[in-house]
Amino acid sequence: MDVGVLYSGGKDSTLAALFLSRFCEVSLLCCTFGVTTDYEHAREAADAVGLPARRVDLDPDVAREAAETIVADGFPRNGIQQVHEHALTVAATLEYDGIADGTRRDDRVPTVDRSLAQSIEDRHGVAHLAPLAGIGRAAVDTLAAESLAVETGPSETVPKGDYETELRALVAAEHGSDVVAELFPDHTQSRVVGRR
Repeated sequence: MDVGVLYSGGKDSTLAALFLSRFCEVSLLCCTFGVTTDYEHAREAADAVGLPARRVDLDPDVAREAAETIVADGFPRNGIQQVHEHALTVAATLEYDGIADGTRRDDRVPTVDRSLAQSIEDRHGVAHLAPLAGIGRAAVDTLAAESLAVETGPSETVPKGDYETELRALVAAEHGSDVVAELFPDHTQSRVVGRR
C-alpha cells in the first residue's frame, strides 16, 4: 500500500510516518501554499529520518480565506482546521492508496473526525489512516524521545513546515506582526533532526 503522509517535520507526523513505514510504502507530503519556503524545513526533516518526500502545492486562496477566518474569529483554530482539511483533500487526489497525518487523540486542532475521514474515503477512493489517533501526547513524547532527535521551542522560532508558519505570514502581511502575536497563542513546536 502506498501512503502519503501530510508532513510538517515535527515529531507527530514523523512518528506517524515511521509507524506506517513498517507496513506501507510511505511518501512524506511537504505541503505549501507558496507563501513561504518553510516547507523546505519539512523536506530537511524527511532527509534526516531517511524517508522520501515531495512538495505538494495547495490552493493559496484557501490560505488567504483561512487567515481572514483567524482574524475574524480572534483565534487560529478554525483557520488551521480549514487548511488541514484542504490538504487532506488535495492529498487524496494524488496517486496514493491511502493518506495519513500525525494528528493525536488529544489534539485540539487540527483534528480528523470519523465523518471527515469517511467522507474523504468515499469521495476519493483512498484509505484514511490515523496511526496516532489513539495515542495521547505523553505517550507520543515518550516514543519520540526514544526514537527521534528533536529540537523544540516557541512556535514562531522553530523552523518547521506546517500551515501555521504560512498563515502567520499572511496575517502579518495584511494586519501586522502585532496582530499575529495577539491571535496565535504561545506554544511549543518540534522539529525532527534525525533518528536515535
